[in-house]
Amino acid sequence: MLPESSTGCSFEDCQDTADWLLSQTAVRPLVGIVCGSGLGGLADVLKDQEAFNYKDIPNFPQSTVHGHAGRLVFGTFKDRTCVCMQGRFHLYEGYPVQKITMPMRLFKLLGVETVILTNAAGGLNQDYEVGDIMIIKDHLNIPGFAGNNPLVGPNDERFGVRFPCMSDAYDRELQQLALDVGSELGYSDFLREGVYCVLGGPSFETIAECRMLNKLGADAVGMSTAHEVIVARHCGMRVFALSLITNKVVSDYNSEKKANHEEVLQTGKQRAEQMERLVSTIITRIGHNNNLA
Repeated sequence: MLPESSTGCSFEDCQDTADWLLSQTAVRPLVGIVCGSGLGGLADVLKDQEAFNYKDIPNFPQSTVHGHAGRLVFGTFKDRTCVCMQGRFHLYEGYPVQKITMPMRLFKLLGVETVILTNAAGGLNQDYEVGDIMIIKDHLNIPGFAGNNPLVGPNDERFGVRFPCMSDAYDRELQQLALDVGSELGYSDFLREGVYCVLGGPSFETIAECRMLNKLGADAVGMSTAHEVIVARHCGMRVFALSLITNKVVSDYNSEKKANHEEVLQTGKQRAEQMERLVSTIITRIGHNNNLA
């Protein structure tokens, strides 16, 4: 069993990072946002921005993926104080799962109450189309089946309990809020609800794997998010998450199509404005003290 210090995300490490950031900015964020591949523009909706490069933040990992800017942006939207990650971390970059989820613990120590996560994902559900936005209602954590869970190791009660419940991982009130907002904005035709499945990556899924995951009940597949959700819930924060369906997975052996990262980024660029409007409107409806406005 690895001691916490070897993962670089002990309570003391996270507190030092939080103290450093709080000394650098007057913003006290109540909403934390994580931008997925090609979706970093979400940070641009924030006003009075103060940005920090990941490389300049003590104890912080570095993003190595094209399409992830690698900045932590503080600011406000309407009267909501926010912090936004432009770029996240993944298992395939070589970090321990405890390290890639360290920002969620940092969010908690910064005062964040609600976490909004976005990702780019492949559509397993045959009814999904490229460009659909899926509200995540639950997840399958495949690496967790093999014991690769961010809560493995000594538990620090200052973050949360040893055995946190995950049946309510995705906040149902926020899911309904997203459906209501989507309807108001005229997005109902491409707004879905479904189950997200995380794999380790970086290779895309085989046809057999896609068929298996679909039979297990997954509607979309990606390489992030679920680990962050587990830690955010462990810390007691509310969670809402969206997947942008950037490609339809290949599940037919006669198909000539191939998944690629460039397609992911291009779809993100095309749908980005509507994603930003959806997320920003949801933020304005989230009140203080974890209540809906």
